[in-house]
Amino acid sequence: METVRLLEQKTYALFNGSNGTHILSALCRDLLDQQKKTWSDCRKGYESLAHVKERRINYTGFSVSLQHNPGRIKSTVAHVDKAAIGARPCFLCLGNLPQDQKGILYRNKYLILPNPMPVFDCHFTISSIHHRPQAIAGNTAHLLRLMADFGDSWTILYNGPRCGASAPDHLHFQAVLSGLMPIEKEARDVQRHYQIVRVEGATVYRLSRVGREVVILEADEDDLGAMVAAFEGFLKALKTILSTDEEPMMSIAGVHEKGKWRIMVFPRAKHRPEAFFRTGGERVVISPAVIEMGGVLVAPLEKDFERLTATDVEGIYREVSLDGKTVERALKTLSQSL
Repeated sequence: METVRLLEQKTYALFNGSNGTHILSALCRDLLDQQKKTWSDCRKGYESLAHVKERRINYTGFSVSLQHNPGRIKSTVAHVDKAAIGARPCFLCLGNLPQDQKGILYRNKYLILPNPMPVFDCHFTISSIHHRPQAIAGNTAHLLRLMADFGDSWTILYNGPRCGASAPDHLHFQAVLSGLMPIEKEARDVQRHYQIVRVEGATVYRLSRVGREVVILEADEDDLGAMVAAFEGFLKALKTILSTDEEPMMSIAGVHEKGKWRIMVFPRAKHRPEAFFRTGGERVVISPAVIEMGGVLVAPLEKDFERLTATDVEGIYREVSLDGKTVERALKTLSQSL
């Protein structure tokens, strides 16, 4: 009953699915406006966005946006190894949330919370009301339902427990407004689509000329089951190729628009580049999670924002992204399993 009591304290509004997608979007905006007034950390976090600097780096075929955002330093350098996680209380558990933080109780499973260290003007964490490990397996349908309920103005994000999740011990997603990551536009360019695999009612393909590996899964909105099956099939194929029982390292961004599901998967080789672990002036404080893989590289330190070149960014993507041959083998394994 402790969970019920804490939820009563922390719930700003309820969304049970019957309210409508426009209602959820409006509730989120209302919640954020309210939290800026009543929760000082939230207000300061969003006020800091006014001082964020950005610059675009263009490549042959794609672009990225560098964002100097000092407010993200705590998240960027966070220790996420098992020892560090075990030594601290979980900051997403209901009893550990900041006193003034409130959320939207979503389908009695998640609490939608304003992110006090935002990358964008509307940035939410969608945290399970129960403490259980970050994992996409078994939660794919939740991801898709979030995509549909938030509607086509929002993108739902997921970071794997070993490659960007700030709380690898607690299941959570994120929501941001759609169209802010360059990869979203690039993914719609059909000339980039290759190694196309048909999986029942879904389509799986790779994206070319974006400097890192991206696998996209699409299906009509009526084919929820096909979308889940396609994703779980790809997950199984990756596990087979990588010879692992663990969740393969991946970052995920999903949208529901124009009657279609689209999930963009960024298969990962590692969490952070080698330059992150250097000392002194040689260190580059860039910690790629899903937003970075989507084309917005957050640099909390101004020196990194000013000095990073196209070659540097390409090197970071190449280092943290799974290699193309392995991804190719995974899609071949998927097609052969049909």
